Amino acid sequence: MLTKFLATIATIFALAANAGPLIATDVVARASVPGAANSAAFMTLTNHSDASLRLVAVETAVARRNELHTHLNDNGVMRMRQVDGISIAAGDSVVLKPGGLHVMLMGLNAPLVAGTAIDIVLIDEQGGRYPINAPVVDIRKMKHAKPGAKH
Repeated sequence: MLTKFLATIATIFALAANAGPLIATDVVARASVPGAANSAAFMTLTNHSDASLRLVAVETAVARRNELHTHLNDNGVMRMRQVDGISIAAGDSVVLKPGGLHVMLMGLNAPLVAGTAIDIVLIDEQGGRYPINAPVVDIRKMKHAKPGAKH
């Protein structure tokens, strides 16, 4: 219940904060597993402008390295790889979810604890900055989670 409430508040906050062309909804960051140095964030990004938008970087203070990532099938083995950008066509949406595109948080400065939230900034190729507040949730309670998904 608290997780859904936090996600709703984060969505409202995102809509108010991101009055520009990019709106983030269903934003969540995965609570870290004990001993894990990495985590990830997921969301739906909608481009409300009349021009395509290309995200090229991500910033957050919770990890030493932050990257835009995807999962690729490498001869039957699923592997995560950094992507040089995420394009979102005018009026279109892109879903960042486990097993697909996502924000990778590597070298966490401290564990990500369910019930808290983190700040993330997405950056487009023109230098536009889109601040997002991501509630931290247990992976088992994530909307986009799929059984067996690992990061």
